[in-house]
Amino acid sequence: MTEPRVRMPAAERRAAIIDCACRAFLRGSYRGTTTADIAREAGVTEPILYRHFDSKCGLYLACVSEAWQHVRALWDETIAAEPDSSNWLGAMGRAYLALRDEKARIATLWLQSLAEATDDPEIRKYLRAHIREVHDYAADVIRRAQAAGGVLPDRDPDAEAWIFIALGLLTTVDERVGNLVKEDLESVFASRRRWMTGRDD
Repeated sequence: MTEPRVRMPAAERRAAIIDCACRAFLRGSYRGTTTADIAREAGVTEPILYRHFDSKCGLYLACVSEAWQHVRALWDETIAAEPDSSNWLGAMGRAYLALRDEKARIATLWLQSLAEATDDPEIRKYLRAHIREVHDYAADVIRRAQAAGGVLPDRDPDAEAWIFIALGLLTTVDERVGNLVKEDLESVFASRRRWMTGRDD
């Protein structure tokens, strides 16, 4: 006798679809990944997928949001575990580079989004607000580090947050094209640390 299929609660089904979609987009591209591909990977039909998401674009943006939540939680944990505020930014960067969960590789999704933003106003609008949110998070970390004495007080948190994001994108480009700056990354990180903290250790 065949066991009856247990129906997954809507919230769990939605989360499972996002998980599969993130991995599918990261393996390929936004344009090259179809809703049929995602539905097949998630083990659902396309009509089921569209019950949870109005469009492929909506699902893609949900993936970007999910990736950011993973990265933000990782960075919160990293900062909480590091008593020396002068190490916070470096620890955040290294924690991101050490990620093993591909779906949290938000910079890869950003690069895909940038390729689509010119032609898709919805992606462009979302990406602008989303990257600003990431920037504001990084700027707040820098301000907290300044208050704790770990970052020099005359460093501009907003400007430095943009540089932090730019370095994240650079490391992703390095992964994509192959060892563009990999050998120089430690020197770059050390230089940034000296600039931010005034320390050579």
